[in-house]
Amino acid sequence: MSTDTAHTSLQLRSLIRANGELEVSLQEVQIPEPAANEVLVRIEATPINPSDLALLFGAADMSTAKVSGTADRPVLNAQVPEKLIKAMAARADESMPVGNEGAGVVIKAGSSAAAQALLGKTVALIGGAMYAQHRIMAAEQCLLLPEGTTPAEGASCFVNPLTALSMVESMRREGHTALVHTAAASNLGQMLNRICLKDGVQLVNIVRKPEQAKLLRDMGAQHVCSTDSPNFLAELTDALAETGATIAFDAIGGGKLPGQILTCMEVAINRNAKEYSRYGSAVHKQVYLYGMLDPAPTEFNRSFGMAWGMGGWLLTPFMQKIGQADAQKLRQRVAAELKTTFASHYSRTVSLAEALTLEAVGVYGQRATGAKVLIDPSKGMQD
Repeated sequence: MSTDTAHTSLQLRSLIRANGELEVSLQEVQIPEPAANEVLVRIEATPINPSDLALLFGAADMSTAKVSGTADRPVLNAQVPEKLIKAMAARADESMPVGNEGAGVVIKAGSSAAAQALLGKTVALIGGAMYAQHRIMAAEQCLLLPEGTTPAEGASCFVNPLTALSMVESMRREGHTALVHTAAASNLGQMLNRICLKDGVQLVNIVRKPEQAKLLRDMGAQHVCSTDSPNFLAELTDALAETGATIAFDAIGGGKLPGQILTCMEVAINRNAKEYSRYGSAVHKQVYLYGMLDPAPTEFNRSFGMAWGMGGWLLTPFMQKIGQADAQKLRQRVAAELKTTFASHYSRTVSLAEALTLEAVGVYGQRATGAKVLIDPSKGMQD
């Protein structure tokens, strides 16, 4: 079929049945005509982010995954553990499109001037349902990419770049002067490191392995602490004392690390305390949990005084909070520095069908550093 004249499109959809069976498959959907202020985009690049995996597989145990169907129309099935089926009740028996962000070429446009101006242009999008060959989007929701930018270069210009920028913006708006980031060797973490180096912001990076620490130091990171070090807490405290960081963004979620960060912040602050207080320091310390790489409960021993906070943080509510004008400034910076500060790197590119192979799932399902995968829905399409 011709990609520019097709009336149907393949879309990846995730379904969890009431009995806990996960089914991920490619479905043929109708392509609507763009309304006056809409455009039709041929999606050519869309990343698999950790936030996408939560919708793609839900709470399914991927060690039970099996693939049936054909090479061009595979069907992946897995089972949600019985104890977690209730947690999936809200989406039971609902086939859901997947994919937060992507990029591609506008192949059809509505009659408005804004829509027509995008015809033939390469744009980036966010809004869900990006694991598909085509996507209808309002013209004002498209980010026009600089001339010469490929869809692959622009595919990840929303979730990770805007999250990293918004972390620094949150730090400033809440009166902090330096910050901490966990899972810091991730694609997002590398971006945050580049932002902080460029903007002169002190950043404490927390990683799990020596090779991840080396990766960041080779990129210019000044403060890197590895949780596998026998002196991790002392090294973290030293870094916090040196930088004055009192806000942290934690991608792990579960376990003891959020509480350890708060404790180390308190110890670092008290190194220069003039007098003892039974309530701890008066300096507010904040940890935001923005990810759930570890789904276990968050555990902490409240040994960090009374001036502290721990809570959730998400990009979309933050962008809504700061307003359209300030949010647009962040988007414009991403577009301007797409090939430098906000460059993304992928371990491989797969088609929609290839994304459902057990081999590919085994790569991107690890959520490991250096294993980020890009889907090209146009790959394998017939012209």
